[in-house]
Amino acid sequence: MRKIFLLNALLLLCVCSLSAQQTTNERSEWLQMLDKIARPVFYNLANDELKEKMPVEISPVSDNPKGRIADQYLEALGRTLSGIAPWLQSDGGSAEETKLRAQYRTWAIKAIANATDSTKKDYMVWDKGGQPVVDASYLALGLIRCPWLWEHLDDAVKNNVVHCLTLTRKIIPVYSNWILFSGMIEAFFCKYGYDYEPLRIEYGVREFMQHWYVGDGMFSDGMNFHLDYYNSYVIQPFLKEIIDIVNAKTGRYKWEQQRLAAINNRYSQIQERSINSDGSFPAFGRSIVYRCGAFHHLANMALHEQLPKNLSAGQVREALNAVMKKTLTAQGTFDKNGWLVIGLDGNQPGQADVYNTQGSLYLCTEIFLPLGLSPGAPFWSEPAKDWSEKAIWNEEDYSGDHALDLR
Repeated sequence: MRKIFLLNALLLLCVCSLSAQQTTNERSEWLQMLDKIARPVFYNLANDELKEKMPVEISPVSDNPKGRIADQYLEALGRTLSGIAPWLQSDGGSAEETKLRAQYRTWAIKAIANATDSTKKDYMVWDKGGQPVVDASYLALGLIRCPWLWEHLDDAVKNNVVHCLTLTRKIIPVYSNWILFSGMIEAFFCKYGYDYEPLRIEYGVREFMQHWYVGDGMFSDGMNFHLDYYNSYVIQPFLKEIIDIVNAKTGRYKWEQQRLAAINNRYSQIQERSINSDGSFPAFGRSIVYRCGAFHHLANMALHEQLPKNLSAGQVREALNAVMKKTLTAQGTFDKNGWLVIGLDGNQPGQADVYNTQGSLYLCTEIFLPLGLSPGAPFWSEPAKDWSEKAIWNEEDYSGDHALDLR
């Protein structure tokens, strides 16, 4: 009997060891992919060479080639920073991870300094056309997600950042998810103690929470509902961040925060069930070239450790891992110098919308948000588990899906 007990204990120990090794390897793979995508952006911008080194690839149906090219650099900075910011904020990990994080922190400080200094070659466009308010908001989101970075900018750079973000106030946002871009910039000012314009925040929160919720965990993008991934690209992550920041400061949005939590919860379930057994997902709606950025919301809920009770951290990790591999490892995803090219599964310029550039593509980094969690967090330490679609289509008995009815 004792031998059987010892044998079972040994087998359990081996299984646990293999599981821990698997999750360690997955985190390492995520870090390698983060580095592969972010390095060209941050290395070159830190050296004031982004405009010189970043190739120009715009949509073949671009509505404004010259203007779009001018905007692609802020797109690349803002979107990449917002995706890797929680990891920059975190501590711990292997010696290799710690060293890599230190390098990116150094690059990020220099990159932001160059992007906001009008004497530098890589000074970016902040107030021409409409697009700058979009990507300035992602920069603001990145700085919100990484207080360490904001705290380590010197006063001159902080002043430049505030000035550049303030310039975007002259841009009138489109009556859609764009009103959240203006709101995010004001939320940044609110978080860090600067004068902010509450009306720009109120406008976005009120329109979405009172007028644009259409049911079952989804908002319309403006007056009309569109079946795309904008609830994930922008709407739900931005609403959550804005409401959490302002509510912590003023307590104004307690009802909205509670209601949004239920909506976020349901949309997380929808997102998880959208991931096919091979990591693919329905390619519907605009901006599909943002690749795995389509799961910004699910990754964000994992980062905040606020996943629905019926979704384990281990299954969400495996689902996001499958999406990352499916969308970022196909042949032709990167050019010969390591820059992303337009497409969802490899090089597919025909998938682009009129506003897409090479910089737009870096929204894919939002999938890396859970790297802000420590290696010991459940997301990284729980055993692997099949996600919903993989389990269901593998003949596993599985719980049904149910709509959310908010009253």
